[in-house]
Amino acid sequence: MDCPSCHHQNADGARFCNQCGTALLAICSQCQAENEPSARFCNQCGNAFGTAANDANKPAPAAERSVKQYTPKHLADRILSNRSALEGERKQVTVMFADLQGSMDLAEQVDAERWHEILDEFFAILGEEVHRVEGTINQYTGDGIMALFGAPIAHEDHATRACRAGLALRSRLNEFGQRLRLEDGLNVSVRVGLNSGEVVVGSIGDDLRMDYTAQGHTVGLAARMESLAAPGSVLMTRNTARLVEGYFRLNDLGSSKVKGVAEPIGLYELEAEGRLRSRLDLSRERGLSPFIGREKELEQLAQVLQYKTDAPRGIIAKVQGDAGIGKSRLCHEVAEEARAQDIEVYICACVPYADAEP
Repeated sequence: MDCPSCHHQNADGARFCNQCGTALLAICSQCQAENEPSARFCNQCGNAFGTAANDANKPAPAAERSVKQYTPKHLADRILSNRSALEGERKQVTVMFADLQGSMDLAEQVDAERWHEILDEFFAILGEEVHRVEGTINQYTGDGIMALFGAPIAHEDHATRACRAGLALRSRLNEFGQRLRLEDGLNVSVRVGLNSGEVVVGSIGDDLRMDYTAQGHTVGLAARMESLAAPGSVLMTRNTARLVEGYFRLNDLGSSKVKGVAEPIGLYELEAEGRLRSRLDLSRERGLSPFIGREKELEQLAQVLQYKTDAPRGIIAKVQGDAGIGKSRLCHEVAEEARAQDIEVYICACVPYADAEP
């Protein structure tokens, strides 16, 4: 049976194309009989399929297939729930390029099957760490990837997420390289480049191929960072560095001329996590403004600090409210009061990318 979407020849009785996943049979909602995908009426009970039934059996648009092909299901569902993200728009994003340095020379040192296994594991590591922070791999470059943070799923902390992915990749791929050095005698090194800025993102291509990607000067500069990065390092522009200062420890490499850019570009190497964890930490580092108001809430929380009992139990105070109304600052003030009373204070936070809501 020929697939109506890609025209691949499938075995008789197949219900889905084994090349593109398109449904090959229309299932009647009344009697569950199998019909040709183009059928307008059921061949068993005469039920009219109608437009809705036919639409349900149409192949997914090429852009949707591209998203599903490279992206875990939970992220693909979020992306496809916002169709405008696939149709083209301007966004502030961080672009990552990562690749194996000298892959052609490496491939000559092992047989084809072993090299295929190595690349499979390499891409699996890249995918796991990028998707862990809800980034999107939109392009495989043969021996590397291009990934977007902040598109198609928008994140205000896209640069921070990209840096976290970069550090995790550096750590895991260093271990990967050490293992290959012992098992296969290969000296594997990976370079990562980051740049942040405005891009136009959306689906581009023709009738035969369509991919979700980003275009613009920001993308080209990220690719330049990858090519300039030392083996085993993560290199970023000043555009990204200014968004993550304080959250990560950066090594200022000075400015350098970059091909295609008129002015010298500030270069920074990503070294490690920084001391700061939140925007409140950053504000405190710069100096907080006087805390005004919230007397009622402060009084209620002060009563919690005075709570004492001999019973082996604790007490919980829940601070809840809309974003941006000052919950973090309120908790900070209470924590400072607790420290002043010699009460031990422990602080924890959930990451905004995980299986559960923060």
